[in-house]
Amino acid sequence: MYLSKIHIPWTQAENPYQLHKALWRLFPRLEDADREFLFRVEQLQKGIGAQVLMQSAIQPQSSEQSPALLALREYSLNLQNGQRLRFKLRANPIKTIKDSSKGTVEKKGKTFTKTIRVPLLHEEQQQAWLERKLENFAQLETLMVQPEPILYFRKVKEGRSGKIQTVMFDGILTVTDVEAFNHKITQGIGPAKAFGCGLLSVARI
Repeated sequence: MYLSKIHIPWTQAENPYQLHKALWRLFPRLEDADREFLFRVEQLQKGIGAQVLMQSAIQPQSSEQSPALLALREYSLNLQNGQRLRFKLRANPIKTIKDSSKGTVEKKGKTFTKTIRVPLLHEEQQQAWLERKLENFAQLETLMVQPEPILYFRKVKEGRSGKIQTVMFDGILTVTDVEAFNHKITQGIGPAKAFGCGLLSVARI
């Protein structure tokens, strides 16, 4: 895998939807492929732009049309079961509920009530959500939960907008299943990956 530090100018970073599209320019000719990168905005300055940390399976390629690639390194985890790690994760903790006002949808000949995603706003709910996400490969030891402002975005071509509620998790965990842990770090945790959620950063203690 590769870790990159990237600068995205304000004109592209102001709208999270456009920021995500800008990152795709670091992977020319792969715009129609499945996303093989995760990212987190580390700093956002109005009028200047965003500093982004990105993890990718493919080495990014900088060009005049792409964001500025500030630093790049290849890395592997080499973890062991029982290893304790510090971690950082921006996530979008949600629950999915049925909403009859949205109507129904048919799947394989059966009719289902449509669902909606509802943000989990209380810290105890957010911690329980994270524990469920980690339970198959890691055990949570300590945790700090930092609320964040609502993230607004707009899809210009589709003429619609939306919002998500993110939180920042910091803490210590213990690896319980290395193979599953490595897979989950590659895949990311939770929804809203296109808006900078899901990147689980770890460091040895």
